[in-house]
Amino acid sequence: MALDVSELKKMAAEEAVELYVKDGMTVGLGTGSTARYAIDAIGRLVSEDGYHLKCVATSEQSAEQARRLGLEVLELADVKGIDVTIDGADEVDPSMNLIKGLGGALLREKIVAAATLTEVIIVDDSKLVDVLGSKVSLPVEVVRFGHEHTAYALKRQGCTPVLRMKDGAPFVTDTGNYIYDCAFGPIERPYFLETAIDSIPGVVENGLFLNRVEEVLVAGSEGSVYRFSERRHRSRPDSCTSSRTPFGPDVHNVSSFYRTSV
Repeated sequence: MALDVSELKKMAAEEAVELYVKDGMTVGLGTGSTARYAIDAIGRLVSEDGYHLKCVATSEQSAEQARRLGLEVLELADVKGIDVTIDGADEVDPSMNLIKGLGGALLREKIVAAATLTEVIIVDDSKLVDVLGSKVSLPVEVVRFGHEHTAYALKRQGCTPVLRMKDGAPFVTDTGNYIYDCAFGPIERPYFLETAIDSIPGVVENGLFLNRVEEVLVAGSEGSVYRFSERRHRSRPDSCTSSRTPFGPDVHNVSSFYRTSV
């Protein structure tokens, strides 16, 4: 019997915490529905197992949850670095590149990821795609001043930018900015697009997380958690030239390919 999505998210989160969080670490707390389960599990390490952990949150929402659980939450400026961050993603491609930001915390998530030694992503298998942008729009965080002109510049890059709304008003990030959700469709050249977007005046950050991830743990609908970094490195042919599927031209179904037991 297939598990529901919330059960899969919880499985991946708890597996990541068990594998990667050790006593004495400084831990980055992700944001979103999957990361919430990881924060719960980290809280139990402190309250039940006596772990001593320092935490840095990627959003005010995650910081509030952590404090309720008795976790010590510090500002990023108050730590020398972060040992591990456990966070979710909205899409994951075969190279472990991501789209993030549907939870509205992409700027802080990317800053924390850059300060992290080991970035671990937890997802259910519905988030796996062959090409980024296949299922979700790309979030782009922009300053409020002149945001309409920034949106026009984004549109000229080939997308349909939609200002994110909440309760009838523009959604405002923790850092006081707006977000445009940009429907590009499949993004064949993500590094090129990242550079093009970041060059637009008014853009603060975009939701492409490229070459930033150490591991992705995937919860499959059949009830197992898989990690694929070792399988990915072992299976990638030397002659591979495909930009769509770095495992080789014959690999088309990423959902089945990723299944290697933890």
